[in-house]
Amino acid sequence: MKEAMGVLEAKAKFVGPTIRVFTRVADHEGNVYIDLADEDRTVVEITPAGWRPVYDAPVKFRRAKGMRALPAPVAGGSTEELRPFLNVHDETDWMLIVAWLLAALRPHGPYPLAALHGEHGSAKTTTARVLRALVDPNLAPVRSEPKDGRDLMIAAINGWMIVLDDLSKVADSLSDALCRLSTGGGLATRKLHTDTDETILDAQRPVILTGIEELATRGDLLDRSLVINLPAIHSSERKTERQFWAEFEAAQPRILGALLTVVAGALRELPSVDLPHLPRMADFAVWIAAAEPALGWQRGAFMKAFVENCHRANEVALEASFLATPVLKLIEKGPWIGTAEKLLRLVEPMVPDSVRRNTEWPKTARALAGALRRLNPNLRPLGVEINFDRDNGRQRNRLITIARQVPSGPSASSGSVITPAR
Repeated sequence: MKEAMGVLEAKAKFVGPTIRVFTRVADHEGNVYIDLADEDRTVVEITPAGWRPVYDAPVKFRRAKGMRALPAPVAGGSTEELRPFLNVHDETDWMLIVAWLLAALRPHGPYPLAALHGEHGSAKTTTARVLRALVDPNLAPVRSEPKDGRDLMIAAINGWMIVLDDLSKVADSLSDALCRLSTGGGLATRKLHTDTDETILDAQRPVILTGIEELATRGDLLDRSLVINLPAIHSSERKTERQFWAEFEAAQPRILGALLTVVAGALRELPSVDLPHLPRMADFAVWIAAAEPALGWQRGAFMKAFVENCHRANEVALEASFLATPVLKLIEKGPWIGTAEKLLRLVEPMVPDSVRRNTEWPKTARALAGALRRLNPNLRPLGVEINFDRDNGRQRNRLITIARQVPSGPSASSGSVITPAR
């Protein structure tokens, strides 16, 4: 048996053709393929003309242990049938959730991160479970925070969607890892039982985070996030788990069919979409703009919701930053120019001792310069620009210039949506 397996492995590796293998969602010649992961190995083929189940798909899928089957989709449904199963009352948040689902059904990213916030009992976990059940059902639909970036990447390799539930905060290392997972990035680690061989893990996946507090606070992660606040649920609106999931499972095939119909519509419209201003996550924005006619949304409705989300995310980043307030106070009287060391001495007296003792407060000039670079995209919508340059003297000292600018529209350099100066 061992010798026979060795021969077959050798033939597969050196003689047989190399075929790309997908997880849950694939693309081929402009069409999208969704693996239902059922016993019949059914795959749904989505083309600009519509969708249909096939049993001889031109793509191959890999099925990890935890994957569970999607129900057979049913035509004739509407995305509005999903509303009763989501604790979302704000129309902007509703549009963002639908947009996130449609992005998760696209084979290519970048994928926005859905950050679900709300107090105890606002159905954050249930909402996350519903969203995952519509795209990538799993034996463990929600998970705790991974130990490190390697564990996060392994989870991404073994599933199409990542749901991290009930987080208290997002550490800087996890924030960076989630950014890579959203827009694409790999991780290389030493292969076990070897000295020099590497194992390379590469994935790009849709992600959901849930927590009571606002989790994404760093600007780079917020740029990739859809920040959604879930309201408290009144006692008269609550249902038992058994009743809720029974109703959802009854509606799920029609909701899934409606989402697939919208994907087909987006494929039809995609070549003709031309947004005047491309925000950060531009491919995502173009994809949802292409889906608007199939959703019954007015042209530009999603971009309005997306702009509002960008404003909300920018406010979160500024509120979470210890530097934002002292920097804004510093330039009230006009532009400022000087070294990072001089700036650090100026802003330190502007904050209380408790802030200066915090580990996130920059203790050195170099740390201050790095923090300002992170903060710059969030201050720019307020009409504040931070530039880094050198003087013309012999020492060629590094200088920081902070000044107010007049915003004139979306920033091409940062990709962020500009808010009028206040």
